[in-house]
Amino acid sequence: MRSGSERISVLDIFKIGIGPSSSHTMGPWKAGLTFIAELKKKNVLTEITSIRVALYGSLAKTGKGHGTDMAVILGLSGYDPETIDLGLINEVVEKVKTNCTIHLGVIHELEFNPAKDIVFHSDKCLSFHPNGILFEAITNRGLNFAYTFYSVGGGFIVCDELELSKQFNYHFPYPIDSAEDLNRWAQSSNKSVSHIVMENELSLRTEKELKHELKGIWKVMADCMFKGCHSEGMLPGGLNVQRRARAMNINMLPGDESADFSEWLKLIKSKSFTFPEILKWVSCFAIAVNEENASFGRVVTAPTNGAAGVIPAVLMYYLCFVDGAKEEDILKFLLVAGEMGSIFKKGSTISGAMGGCQAEIGVSSAMAAAALSEVLGGKPENVIMAAEIAMEHHLGLTCDPVGGLVQVPCIERNSMGSIKAITAAYLALEGNPASAKVSLDSVIKTMWDTAQDMNSKYKETSDGGLAINIPVNLADC
Repeated sequence: MRSGSERISVLDIFKIGIGPSSSHTMGPWKAGLTFIAELKKKNVLTEITSIRVALYGSLAKTGKGHGTDMAVILGLSGYDPETIDLGLINEVVEKVKTNCTIHLGVIHELEFNPAKDIVFHSDKCLSFHPNGILFEAITNRGLNFAYTFYSVGGGFIVCDELELSKQFNYHFPYPIDSAEDLNRWAQSSNKSVSHIVMENELSLRTEKELKHELKGIWKVMADCMFKGCHSEGMLPGGLNVQRRARAMNINMLPGDESADFSEWLKLIKSKSFTFPEILKWVSCFAIAVNEENASFGRVVTAPTNGAAGVIPAVLMYYLCFVDGAKEEDILKFLLVAGEMGSIFKKGSTISGAMGGCQAEIGVSSAMAAAALSEVLGGKPENVIMAAEIAMEHHLGLTCDPVGGLVQVPCIERNSMGSIKAITAAYLALEGNPASAKVSLDSVIKTMWDTAQDMNSKYKETSDGGLAINIPVNLADC
């Protein structure tokens, strides 16, 4: 949220974790892990006799639907969202709720009743950010440890008592805080956007390490799409939303018996599809990811969980339906998309609770548009223009999840954001950036101004918009 001159790696933007929300699930989960780590550092973890957790603002209003209480339990229990066995999630949470005990950091057992010890303050909001969470622990010697965290979007957290921002004190050869900075470096060095971002990343890790990490990011995205397109049933939460991606996949690919993503990709590429069918595929890819996200599946925050389907869908569009597409371009695509996400985070926000859905679907669409423009051969100015066009037409988009769940309208919005990204990329490639009336930096500033002016009921609180106009029994959600 207008974090200025932070140096953010693409691997900070892309995080592997669990759905349904980066702000409301991954952030609190990470905060719980950080709190436990601090107690360990102070050598008091095994002395803790009680813990209370207080959720404020948007975390309280939509925390139940977003699984915030589950994330808190899992974080305090010491499980890593990137590596936890998905089959353990419900088991661990239900055991804590049933036994009213928790194993802090896996090693220290104490009484903990989530119904009483996780408090939802839906009528209170902390001043720094709408997503506030307070952890309080007391030792057997009467010592009190209290830490206030804020989940600021995309799985990023800050803490009143800890200087977590030090993790972003990187020293890049090409420091970038704005689109203007990026364009200036590109023009002066005569390098592509992906090349510039690559050199920044190589100041942090070896090329082998970077490629390994990015391939891992893409594998999670790809596996998530594949699983979503081959799973059926009802999404959890009480809205009774039926999965659709599998039916779409079967309709366009009758007889699909692919064993894994690689086989599925080859099968799709071996067929010929009409323009309307390609549009359906893009929607199918995006919806598949976000149905997995809504089911507490493993996704990649891009830049948020609620918008996790856009980038994989657009990248899949490129791999399946663009002549001459090369698999090595996956790394370029992710590098450019990640850098664009970083620019938006520094110049505005990637938090739905701070900026509405323009900060989630809007940013993801801009990231994907820029990345697609790059792999289609766009010059740096075209790449930047693509991001501007995509975001310009998401300005003011509200975040109004029905029942506090990342399902309606969130899942379909990923489909729409993907189509807009593809359109923006092609418009930018046909356009003349020198004559453009709107710059990316001006759009980012406008996005921030809009976020400041937007009524809080349209910022992931479920207090306005579709969330109050769609008949639903909230008690079931």
